[in-house]
Amino acid sequence: MKTILHFLVYAFAVMVTAYILPGVHVSGLVAVLVVAVVLGLINAIVRPLLLLVTLPLSIMTLGLFVFVLNALLVLLTARIVPGFSVDSFWWALLFGIVLTLVNWILKRFE
Repeated sequence: MKTILHFLVYAFAVMVTAYILPGVHVSGLVAVLVVAVVLGLINAIVRPLLLLVTLPLSIMTLGLFVFVLNALLVLLTARIVPGFSVDSFWWALLFGIVLTLVNWILKRFE
């Protein structure tokens, strides 16, 4: 039950973030739910591997490269999920940051 609640909170965070940012477009509720699933899977499977591979670059940039990596994963999600689009790399970067903040705020009320 708790996993479903976390998923719904994350999906709501995606919807709110896409509503706030004009460079991010989601076509509907089904697309929001699919984005939440795909982005969750990418963050669970692909992100740790990429963090390991890019560790030297992250160390050289004092961890700022992680933001770039998150933006690239958001762009990958936009390529995979129909009905979800991001206008540019900078919108993907901002989407990742705002999504983290919105998700953090929503989890505080959970």
